[in-house]
Amino acid sequence: MSVRGIRGAITVELNEEGPILDATIELLNGIGEVNHFEPEDIASVFITVTQDLDATFPARAIRQMAGWELVPLMCSLEVPVKGSLEKCIRLMVLVNTDASQKDIRHVYLNRAQALRPDLVVK
Repeated sequence: MSVRGIRGAITVELNEEGPILDATIELLNGIGEVNHFEPEDIASVFITVTQDLDATFPARAIRQMAGWELVPLMCSLEVPVKGSLEKCIRLMVLVNTDASQKDIRHVYLNRAQALRPDLVVK
């Protein structure tokens, strides 16, 4: 069994608690659906947000999900590169899995699809 990193990103339109929490849940559920893991399989989740999202911690949404209460979570700010995608939440889910690297499916939603169009599943 290996630890694999699963990437994902989603954008929101408003810097408000509800949209940030809802988008975080949508993204994590999307990653879980295509990669078929349970919270018990997760080593940790690293979460970043762009500097324009400061209404809440996205980790709050994950901590409220059933089974995720004990998963280690860490929030941080994304590097503020000029001209980069705004209002973006990114996840790096570290999962214990027998899946090979090529079988891991990364998830990019909304305007975040522009970050890695090569990985967007249509």
